Amino acid sequence: MDANLYSLIARHAPPGGSAPCILEPGGPVVHYDQLFAASARIAHALVAAGCVPGDRVAVQVDKHWHVLALYLACLRAGLVYLPLNTGYQRSELEYFFADARPRVIVCQPDRLGAIAAGQREATVLTLAELMDRAADHPAALEPVPRGPDDLAAILYTSGTTGRSKGAMITHRNLASNALALVEEWGFTRGDVLLHALPIYHVHGLFVATHCVLLSGARMLWLPRFDAREVAALLPRATVMMGVPTFYTRLLAEPTFHRDGCSTIRLFVSGSAPLLAETFQAFEARTGHAILERYGMTEAGMITSNLLAGPRVAGTVGPPLPGIDVRIVDEHGVPCVGDAIGGVEVRGPNLFAGYWQMPEKTKAEFTADGYFRTGDVGQWADVGAQRPYLRIVGRARDLIITGGLNVYPKEIEERIDALEGVVESAVVGIPDSDFGEAVAAVVVRRPGAVLTEADVIGALTGEIARFKLPKRVIFVDDLPRNAMGKVQKAVLRERFAAP
Repeated sequence: MDANLYSLIARHAPPGGSAPCILEPGGPVVHYDQLFAASARIAHALVAAGCVPGDRVAVQVDKHWHVLALYLACLRAGLVYLPLNTGYQRSELEYFFADARPRVIVCQPDRLGAIAAGQREATVLTLAELMDRAADHPAALEPVPRGPDDLAAILYTSGTTGRSKGAMITHRNLASNALALVEEWGFTRGDVLLHALPIYHVHGLFVATHCVLLSGARMLWLPRFDAREVAALLPRATVMMGVPTFYTRLLAEPTFHRDGCSTIRLFVSGSAPLLAETFQAFEARTGHAILERYGMTEAGMITSNLLAGPRVAGTVGPPLPGIDVRIVDEHGVPCVGDAIGGVEVRGPNLFAGYWQMPEKTKAEFTADGYFRTGDVGQWADVGAQRPYLRIVGRARDLIITGGLNVYPKEIEERIDALEGVVESAVVGIPDSDFGEAVAAVVVRRPGAVLTEADVIGALTGEIARFKLPKRVIFVDDLPRNAMGKVQKAVLRERFAAP
């Protein structure tokens, strides 16, 4: 049987296809048949541009329903979708393009010339140009048969070495995870998802849209999150998904109140830890307990608090059906009881490995097929039938700011290269809005005149804005342990206060 995810989505669409799928406040209503027709036309256009099954299509454009049609077109044509954060700058993009070697690149108009000049082997188009090419093509296309292990997408995730890794996501990975979430979270055709997430990220592209498409539901499609607009639209929705920052901003919005949540059956939070005080304040304001789940680029969603069952602040629930999670000690031996250890995961949701990095892939998997997540956790007895997972830390130096991942090494290398810098350490410090803020601790050379504005200015335009330090702190030296390793935990504690 064809394992193409598009085929699965098409089978779950409302009969006849005339049901609404995407509702843009103040804009058009896009029905399922319109979305599918657009995806067919785009798929034909990509094939006409020279794409064959397995080719990569890189996309860095603003959120628009045409981008969702483009994603479906790639699935339909057997291509590999490569979404890129809209904040990535030229040097970052050059790395991704050189590594993935996309056949087609879809970009913003203001970047067309620069990207096209440097990518002569790829067809470089704006989204509008692609849609123009697609307009004259047929509105029907049989999906290219795909096997379960064929690639559907590559998502780049930063690495501690500073080199981003392309996580290879298969049709089986996406389908198994989406079907589990639809079932676990009770999605039906009557649901309306408030979608204010970006769609270059697992959360917005896979988790949110797949739940809608595989239940025949619909979504309120917002280009970005605005607390006042979201508060006004909640009475038209039944489900909202967001990062913790969404919820803290709603709590700070005067127009957000309990009555406005009367139609909502489920609030979901992920991509970063939800603070217990946010969970409690939200429940006190609205009467709703936010459902927190746990996932990552390499594995999609791994665990989830229960739809019908206890939702406990500080926990991310039991594993989803078909997924095995274990906590192990430093020797790889499973921990007993509530002992703290490394989180490892195995299941059909687990990615196929890192693009063109076989040694890195091998190093991240155990002999019995578990993936080492790099997170540290423990099992918690919350009075449910199964223990819940609690994430207590990260073995790596990952910073999660506003739901987006930042690895310090990439930023440190750039700061260390600045004139007047001896060395630097980048850490995450608490931030009431973003959860964590990026902070750079810098040691200057004797006599160097270097300010916070100098450091931030040098990085601006070189890396995405969400990676830019919100604070630059100058010190005489960095704290080190007996082995000479910088003690980032000491820095985090020292500079936690504003």
